[in-house]
Amino acid sequence: MRLRESAHAVLTDEGGAILDECTGRWTHLTPTASAALLLLLAGTTQEQAASRFAERYGIGAEQAVRDVRTVADTLAAQGLAAVEPAPSRRRWRWWR
Repeated sequence: MRLRESAHAVLTDEGGAILDECTGRWTHLTPTASAALLLLLAGTTQEQAASRFAERYGIGAEQAVRDVRTVADTLAAQGLAAVEPAPSRRRWRWWR
């Protein structure tokens, strides 16, 4: 998951917010939503993020998957994030 170019996050363990530059609107996040987003933005898959989320909060795997998916889907629906993975960069070999 990645945030749109016009979205800027301020995330902490106490919660967070995302500023949408296009609208000037802030979206406030609970501490658990902020933690889920931090894990998603770390470049992990939703499944990996949910696994870490379950470990962190001591909840079941199914609940963690639902929670992480809810955060991802809600931010995507608001136009703040893209759920699809970022395109990989092609690496050029300088010796060729």
